[in-house]
Amino acid sequence: MHKLRSSSLAKLAKVFNTLSTRLQVTGARPSAPLGSRILSSDDDIFKHNMWDHIQWTEEDKENARLKAEENSSVQIPLKEQGKFDIEACQYWEKFYRMHQDKFFKDRRWLFIEFPELLPSGAKSQAINRCLGDVQAAYPHPLVSSAIAETRHQQHYDPTHQQRHTVTLNHQEPSQEPETDEASIKTFPGQHASFRILEVGCGVGNSVFPIVHSIKETDAFLYCCDFSPSAIQMVKAHPDYDGSVCHAFVHDLCEEEAPFPFPPQSLDVILAVFVLSAIHPDRIQGVVNRLSMYLKHGGMFLFRDYGRYDFSQLRFKNGRCLSENFYTRGDGTCVYFFTKDEVHDLFSNAGLEEVQNLEDRRLQVNRGKKIAMHRVWMQSKYRKICPPSPS
Repeated sequence: MHKLRSSSLAKLAKVFNTLSTRLQVTGARPSAPLGSRILSSDDDIFKHNMWDHIQWTEEDKENARLKAEENSSVQIPLKEQGKFDIEACQYWEKFYRMHQDKFFKDRRWLFIEFPELLPSGAKSQAINRCLGDVQAAYPHPLVSSAIAETRHQQHYDPTHQQRHTVTLNHQEPSQEPETDEASIKTFPGQHASFRILEVGCGVGNSVFPIVHSIKETDAFLYCCDFSPSAIQMVKAHPDYDGSVCHAFVHDLCEEEAPFPFPPQSLDVILAVFVLSAIHPDRIQGVVNRLSMYLKHGGMFLFRDYGRYDFSQLRFKNGRCLSENFYTRGDGTCVYFFTKDEVHDLFSNAGLEEVQNLEDRRLQVNRGKKIAMHRVWMQSKYRKICPPSPS
């Protein structure tokens, strides 16, 4: 009989812990979400490139506050600030023309942190692929038994069902267009039962992991960016498939710019490191407009920069546009959020909080012996269903 070493058993336990967690109801998280590599001794700091769930001391917080205060003490003159908003598209267009698809890596972590991106069938397929790999690596009766039990659990997937059945007695903050799918004769993805929109898709670092996972399901992905060069690269990608994906140029800040689908037609909206690039005065309007396209019970998934992230503290004086809002050397801009700001942003758009996490990590450059505090926000907000008629 094949024997398992203790190290192998530990790895196996971690795999099944992850799998069982992902089979739980949306919003339920493990005790250590967003990774579980914990730094327990300062002597180990350079053993890995990243440590999760870093606790900041009061001294860390104060030093970060002082550094941000220092690098924002000299702001760009008001008469020069307007170009970074008005010409934002041009700066990002130049960015993508220069870097092409070489700057960002594909986001393989998407489905671990955001399983809501996948319809039920695709979730099961992804889990089964992982289970098959585990069984091949560990041909042991106990493993086979555990795998069989895990597969049995997949027959009940409350995640997808709950997304469409939650009802709260809550009034929407604004009136939505009464346009529904029936009033628009044809639109891309109209026959899909599960629709996803990624805003600010860039060159497709989220697009293609999603496309690969939703093929042969009844799902459809829309993706947009206001850089024509970025969208051109998405469409030129060998894995671009018009039968499951529609890429288009769109400026989120343009209030009258139409989307190629009707209101209340989307199950999921994904915004990863995109809202931070928008002027703070415009972000609420963008989220309000996007939320109108979610079905009742649909999810808005958000990941972006958090307050006092290393990238904020490294800005030099003279790059600050306004409080916690900066422009980089290439003209692109970035804002750094707090948990309370994120909560207000989505709540004001009529969405209810499912998850709102501050992801604090320690990123390590082992060659240069440098440790950097990273702070990211990760959130999930659900569009509230109207109350049932009494």
